[in-house]
Amino acid sequence: MTILRAGLTGGIGSGKSTVSAMFQRLGVPVIDTDQISRHLTQLQGAAIPHIRAVFGHTLFDADGSLSRQRLRELIFGSPAHKKQLEGILHPLIREEAEKQFTQYAHQSDVVIFDIPLLAPGSVWLQSLQRILVIDSQEQTQIQRVVSRSGWSAQQVKAVIAQQASREQRLSIATDVIVNDHITLDQLERQVQGILDQWRQPGTV
Repeated sequence: MTILRAGLTGGIGSGKSTVSAMFQRLGVPVIDTDQISRHLTQLQGAAIPHIRAVFGHTLFDADGSLSRQRLRELIFGSPAHKKQLEGILHPLIREEAEKQFTQYAHQSDVVIFDIPLLAPGSVWLQSLQRILVIDSQEQTQIQRVVSRSGWSAQQVKAVIAQQASREQRLSIATDVIVNDHITLDQLERQVQGILDQWRQPGTV
């Protein structure tokens, strides 16, 4: 059986996580690269020795755990440091994602890679047959994140500025869901419709 490898992406507050959960309820395995990244950077995680070697001990708490707050501050303040961190994490994330794909490939004809940072030039593009972008207006993204997290609008804008732009994401999309001013039922129907399209003969 040929397995369709689909990428799922969208900016913070776009509703990507909601769509991911909908796919999972429909029985589609989702490989969550953010979750893999968190696992790699937890205490004793595989990425920790590499991060310590590059950035030193200042990013770590007394118990040896990585301070995610200090790490965020470091990479938001320096594109060079951000690139260094990505150079450590991305190969490890891809390696673990492929291990999970091998496990899921026996269970489903579609496997989704949930990749928040998917953008033009990403090495992921070489291995994905379809790319679903969850698109929202920036103001909608800001309102959603502020209401659920207590962040300020400025904090959300800073995160959005670090991510791929809407235009960049849409330029790589094969499928798009515009998640503005629609109900969860409408969103779920669109998710089901896209899954049905992916399962049509000749899609892979």
